[in-house]
Amino acid sequence: MIALYATLSTVLHTAKARLANEEKGATMVEYGLMVALIAVVVAVAVTFLGPAIAGLFDGVTTQLGGEIA
Repeated sequence: MIALYATLSTVLHTAKARLANEEKGATMVEYGLMVALIAVVVAVAVTFLGPAIAGLFDGVTTQLGGEIA
């Protein structure tokens, strides 16, 4: 009887550990997708705002009497 209890306990503990590990894997995938989405948003923002920001810095440089490279 003790052997049966030990076997069932081991099986349940192993199943619980596997489920916990699969949850961690899913979390890593979710974080990866969030990082990818943030990278896309940053790339789009830089593409659209880049020329405007460059013009702003050129205007400040001109007003300060500097040279535009």
